[in-house]
Amino acid sequence: EKFISGGCQAAPPRTMSIIVWNCRGLGIPRRVQELSDIVKAKGPNLIFLMETKKKSSYLEKIRCRLKFDNLFVVPRRHLSGGLALLWKNELDLHIWTFSPHHIDAVINPRIDDAWRFTGFYGALETVNREDSWSLLRYLSTQLDLPWVCIGDFNEITRLEEKSGGAIRPEKQMQEFRDCLDFCGFKDLGFTGLPFTWSNRRYDGPLVWVRLDRAVASADRLIQFPSVRLHQLTGFSSNHKPIWLCSDSIHSR
Repeated sequence: EKFISGGCQAAPPRTMSIIVWNCRGLGIPRRVQELSDIVKAKGPNLIFLMETKKKSSYLEKIRCRLKFDNLFVVPRRHLSGGLALLWKNELDLHIWTFSPHHIDAVINPRIDDAWRFTGFYGALETVNREDSWSLLRYLSTQLDLPWVCIGDFNEITRLEEKSGGAIRPEKQMQEFRDCLDFCGFKDLGFTGLPFTWSNRRYDGPLVWVRLDRAVASADRLIQFPSVRLHQLTGFSSNHKPIWLCSDSIHSR
């Protein structure tokens, strides 16, 4: 099942600006307001949302509020999950594949600087994490294009990406690193906050983890060398939003 709206003829694309957020449900007015404020401040032409937990008809209203031209929805399941991709007409974007854990798209498919965007949501349960890495490996074999993959992977690559709580097993992190290597991904790093998720237990053991990230293939890095990931402040979800953009946009 899917829902897609818009689809008008694309205008020439501009510099990349992408907002990604595990919003933990868009049914709370202050969360919708925070998303609206982020979009107004950063001016993205592409948004990927995870854990929307809302019906397609509700997300269509969000699209209109944010003044985006197009919306593609992977619906929630049993009141949880749900993915949404929103984009402006200036992007010539075509959905390629999707599942409850990803939306894969090709941008500028008919010209030389075509590239691939994948919004990814890793399995929440550790026991299902290998299914996530199998999905990424499969996706890596499907298209030969410069590739950006961004989202909440629900995993870390090294102990420094976690503060507090139990020590992450090395085998668990190694499996994630092996998957990234198989796909030819390089982590884009970040500026801003060191972690993107918190358990918010301020009256107990506080845990911070960098679960949300952007990775890219080597040819994509060559194509857009000035792209940087910024980990933003956010208050209404236990995940912080992240913003991938070119230096020229960030310096405005």
